Amino acid sequence: MSLLSSSSLDFFSGLNDVLVLHDSEVTKFSTMKLSSQGTLIKVSTVDSLKDVIFHLREKGTAYRVIGWGANFILPENPDFVLIKLDLPFDKSLIKENQNRFYLPASAPLNVLTSLAQKFNFSGWEVFTGVPASLGGAIAMNAGTSLGEICELINYIDIMRSNGDIERHKVNESSFSYRTNHFLSEGDIIIAAEIFHKGKDPAVSELIKEYLRKRSESQPLREKTCGCMFKNLNFNVQNQTLTCRAGLYLDIMGMKGLSVGDMRISPKHANFMENRGRSGSEEVKKLVNKALSELELHYGVKFETEVHLP
Repeated sequence: MSLLSSSSLDFFSGLNDVLVLHDSEVTKFSTMKLSSQGTLIKVSTVDSLKDVIFHLREKGTAYRVIGWGANFILPENPDFVLIKLDLPFDKSLIKENQNRFYLPASAPLNVLTSLAQKFNFSGWEVFTGVPASLGGAIAMNAGTSLGEICELINYIDIMRSNGDIERHKVNESSFSYRTNHFLSEGDIIIAAEIFHKGKDPAVSELIKEYLRKRSESQPLREKTCGCMFKNLNFNVQNQTLTCRAGLYLDIMGMKGLSVGDMRISPKHANFMENRGRSGSEEVKKLVNKALSELELHYGVKFETEVHLP
């Protein structure tokens, strides 16, 4: 069943800076390249985004921002419209002698990482290798073993589901591990002010070394969504202990376990690889198998980093 009526398609065709892919294959819009057929609206201005949101709400049509498609598993037939932000981003505006930058949500983290290497921006190493846009990374508080992106954000501009634009000043309660506490359903991050912590000549080599280690230990060339499961932290006798899902799965010998074309990576057990034309159902089956085995063997309930349909 089509999510958009002919009147909606006519409405969107009359908007500037809007491109609609209607009832199309949207496989390429997820980092896992999951088999999926749906409707995607690409928006390149904030004004057009507001018009799109108003119209979808008026029609009672659910929507979701897709970003790079790494932080949620794309259903085979989404019952919501996908919105992809393509807001203008000019990397030449990031100057070496500045330390605060107002950037659109669609700014790619890999470009920001390359600029961090070029200018030795301290702090920006924390998102090295994260496959995401700035907005997507903020929404899930993306990070690595080097830190989290929340450490670098001053404020976030959000389009609320009613079209109002609000500025959220980041504070100590804004984020927790791999999540935020300021977005409600239908809200969209449109921009943010990001800063660095000064210039450090060691940053370039740190990023280079971290990418080398990731390449050796993680399946970066495969179709994945990054880490599938959150690590768990426990406080024991005033010490924080980390339980790593990937390590536990490795110990249980689950590397290489497959459901259809989806498998737990032989290289790193916290990654799942799409080896062919897998869809969301195969992902869910493999995730549920891994979670049940983890709880059975270790009595630990892990959660996914990504959102499952």
